[in-house]
Formats: sequence, structure tokens, C-alpha cells
Amino acid sequence: MATVKNGQVVLKGYIEGAPKKDDMEMKIGTVELKAPKGSGALLVKNLYLSCDPYMRARMRNFHGSYIQPFVPGQPIEGFGVAKVLDSDNPNFKPGDFISGFTCWEEYSLIHNTSQLRKIQPDDSIPLSYHLGLLGMPGFTAYAGFYEICSPKKGECVFVSAASGAVGQLVGQLAKLHGCYVVGSAGSSQKVDLLKNKLGFDEAFNYKEETDLDAALKRYFPQGIDIYFDNVGGAMLDAALLNMQVHGRIAVCGMVSLHSYSDPKGIHNLFCLVTKRIKMQGFLQSDYMHKFPQFLEHVTDSYKQGKIVYIEDMTEGLETAPAAFVGLFSGKNIGKQVVCVARE
Repeated sequence: MATVKNGQVVLKGYIEGAPKKDDMEMKIGTVELKAPKGSGALLVKNLYLSCDPYMRARMRNFHGSYIQPFVPGQPIEGFGVAKVLDSDNPNFKPGDFISGFTCWEEYSLIHNTSQLRKIQPDDSIPLSYHLGLLGMPGFTAYAGFYEICSPKKGECVFVSAASGAVGQLVGQLAKLHGCYVVGSAGSSQKVDLLKNKLGFDEAFNYKEETDLDAALKRYFPQGIDIYFDNVGGAMLDAALLNMQVHGRIAVCGMVSLHSYSDPKGIHNLFCLVTKRIKMQGFLQSDYMHKFPQFLEHVTDSYKQGKIVYIEDMTEGLETAPAAFVGLFSGKNIGKQVVCVARE
């Protein structure tokens, strides 16, 4: 039975405030390239790892969330794409490609196989896209836009963090639905991508706006029908002031608040009453019955050239901590992925 070295990214301890590279460390362990008999587990080689903002919440000792915190001293867990090397599970065989929860390491023994999805390789779609376009972020965009926002043709849609993993697809789905779409992002390069590659009608750099309320009034003189919120904070406050009567707000994430242990409150919530706004948080896992429909819809749209996807990939497991930390200062352009190995 072969035993090999296994590089790992480990959380050193629970943190407050913004994550730093030093909160994680590289360790070298060993692993037997065998799934133990009777375990029902898979031994996989990790190929691509996903960096996602929700992982920041797992770096603190809080057990009241929808997902448990990381364990200090153990490899970080997240979504990944991997190749099965050995299997004690009849549903998977060596050579299969899977996506789902794995660990930030070169090789992982996965016991919870019920959360895994088998990937059918397709030469026209990169395997790594199963962490973005065809993975959790893509499905988050799909479920949030169609199930929470209930869009109608011709409506005005605003997307924050619009060049990120989720936002870029929300905007394109909205355009395909016949909506007017504006996105915000944190650099002129990202604004250019939104308008010239992703097909948004307009986009602006929120860092250059001294008055977000005025900026939204400029782009939405008649008001916003749908706000897909990825950032919370001051942008949500400004959007509330600019919503149309019976507008809908899908609260997907609040990346602007992840760095604060004492976040500021929202001041304009009374608009929910005066404008009869529907504002709802959601998790993509609530809508898994829609996943096959999503996969078919988005795969077909991508192959027909109706949807494009932007990915930001770093090479090597050792780059994972910096790639993850960069999410919180907007260093990534598109979906942040770490390539551990290429089969």
C-alpha cells in the first residue's frame, strides 16, 4: 500500500477581523493511497479548490450558523473538484471526477459521499467551472435570481460585487431575461469587464463614488426593481432608498462586513414598509431540487455563447491562503480558484 506526502493548508486558530495569510499555515502530512475497507469512503486527488467568502465565518468559534466552524490544527474544508483514486463506495469508481466538500490538501479521504456530485467531463467546459459557473456560486445566482427575485421582462436590476463569482452570472441571467442591468465593482478594470465582456448595460466603480445614493439615482432614475445584494453595508442602505414599490432584494452575502467584529447597522430599513419591499436572505442548498434544471439551463447557455464566465486561478496549494485573503480586498477578478494539480 503506497504512502505519499500530503501537503495541507491548516487553520492555526480562530480569528477576529479580516483574515490574514498568517492565520493559515502549510503542513506536510502523509496519506495512504487507499480507501479503507468497510469505510464507504473515497480517496481522491484534489485538482481545484474554491475560495469563497462564506469560509471566513467558519474561522471563528461560532456554532449557531448553518455550517460548523473549521477545526484549528486541521486542514481547511471547502468546495473542490477531485479525481477518485480509490473507492470503497459502489457509487464511485477510480477515475471518476467529483465535486463537493473536500479539504485543502493534495489528497483527501472523503467519508461523507452523499454531498458529492459526479462530473461528466466535457471538453467544452473546464473542470474548474464546476466550482463556479456550474457549481455552488452559479447555482446561488440562479436560485437567488429566479426563486427570490421573481424577475419580469423589462425590470431594472442592480447587482453589487457584480464581477465576482455570483454577481457576474446574476447579471447575465438578468440580461437574458430581458432586464436592464447595472453592476457595481471595485476597479475600473472590473467595470470595463462588466460592460464589455459580461454584457451589463451600465456599471460603476463604487470606490469612486462619494455618494452611493446619488450614484444609484443616476443609473436608476425610475428606481430599482431587483437588488441582488452581495455586499451589505452602505450599498444596501443606498439601495433601500432607491427601490421601487414592491421591489425585491435577494440577500446573498455581506462581504463588506466580514472584516468587522462590530459591524454598523442599516439605517434605511423603514423603506421596507413604505415601499412594500420583499427582502429575503437565502442559501442555495434550500433549492437543490432545482439543481438539474439549473445545470441544463446554464450549460446550454454557455455552449451557445449566451453566457461567459471569468475565472481567477492561482497555481499551487501554497497559493491558497493569499488567494483566499485577497477576496476581502477585491484582488480577484472573477471566480477565485486554486489549482492544486491537473489530473
